[in-house]
Amino acid sequence: MTIHLPQGPYTPRATPLDLAPGAAAPTSRTVFSAAHVVADPYADIGPDDPAAVDWESTLAFRRHLWAHGLGVAEAMDTAQRGMGLDWAG
Repeated sequence: MTIHLPQGPYTPRATPLDLAPGAAAPTSRTVFSAAHVVADPYADIGPDDPAAVDWESTLAFRRHLWAHGLGVAEAMDTAQRGMGLDWAG
């Protein structure tokens, strides 16, 4: 694989990690992912009602991330404030 950079082509020299589900997690560093919640598009709510969260899909996505050795960064996504998900939801 070659990456084309402004300074010229670059070819990685290291062996790629096996990041298949169930593979050993990297030990050289801790990797976190920002796993957002999944909205429930079929919830019977009005436009002014609190957001509906599909918790089963949310947890399924988190399990997918964990299977790849990633951690889940809880309460770190400050850029999404005020995007429609309230504490009651």
